[in-house]
Amino acid sequence: MSAEAARSSGRDPLGSTTPSAWRRAWEQFGTLLVAVLIALSIRSCVIEPYRIPSGSMLPTLLIGDHLFVNKFIYGVKVPFTDLRLPGWREPQRGDVVVFDVARDAHGGIYPADQRRDLPSDRFVKRIVALPGDTLEIRGGELWINGERVPLEAAAETFEDDSGRPLQVAREQLDGRPHRILDDPTRNGPERGPVTLPEGRYFVMGDNRDHSNDSRYWGTVRLAEMKGPAFVLYWSWDWNGPWTDLLNPVRWWELLTEKMRWDRIGAGIR
Repeated sequence: MSAEAARSSGRDPLGSTTPSAWRRAWEQFGTLLVAVLIALSIRSCVIEPYRIPSGSMLPTLLIGDHLFVNKFIYGVKVPFTDLRLPGWREPQRGDVVVFDVARDAHGGIYPADQRRDLPSDRFVKRIVALPGDTLEIRGGELWINGERVPLEAAAETFEDDSGRPLQVAREQLDGRPHRILDDPTRNGPERGPVTLPEGRYFVMGDNRDHSNDSRYWGTVRLAEMKGPAFVLYWSWDWNGPWTDLLNPVRWWELLTEKMRWDRIGAGIR
C-alpha cells in the first residue's frame, strides 16, 4: 500500500492507526484533569486564599485584603478527620490564623467542634494565648501567666470605614510587635483569670473593641485552624457587585482609586 493510500485509509505508512476523535478528546480532558487535581492539591495541602470581609483585624488587615494561608506549617489536615500530619511547628502567640467557627441563623458564634450541627463560617484572628496559659484581661490589657503583655500607646490615630477615630497602640506577644486599636468610647469585656484547656487557643482581633472573638464565644482547637496568614496577594477598597468588573468605564477607577498597590505582596505580622 502506498503512503498516500495509507493516509487516506486512516493508517500511517508504518501501519499504526491515527488517534480517533474520542482518544484525542480524552487526552485533552486528561491534561485538564491533572491540572485541576494539582490545583486542588495545592489548595488542600499548601496554600489557600482568604478575603477579609470585616474590620475586626484593623489596622493589620483591611477590609478587601486578600491573603494566602499557609496550610503546611501546622501540618496538613487529614480530610474528614481531626487528625493532622506532622508540621513545621505548633501555633505560637502572635500568629494571625484563619479558622472555622459555627454560626446559627441568628448570628450566634460557637466553637466549631462544640456545635457540629450548625453551618461553619471562617474567621481570621490573632492567637494571644496557648493551651495551659492563664489569661486575664484587665482594663483592655492582656495578662498572660501573671505578666502584663507589653503595650505602648502610639502617637497616631486610625479612622475605620465608618469614620470613627481609634487610638493606635503597639503590643508585643513573645517579642513579636503588632499594632492594635482602642476605641476610647467603648470597653471590651473583662476576662479571667482563666487557664486554657489542653488543645485550645484564645484568639482576639487587633481591633480590640470591635471584634467578635474568644472573649465572647470561646476558644479554638488546632483541628479547626486552616493555618497562619502570611502574605497579601491582592487588596482593594471595593465591595461592589462583580458585574461592575465587566464595565470598562469602571476599570480606571478600580485601578487608580480602589486598588491598594502598596499592600500587594506585603507580609502579615
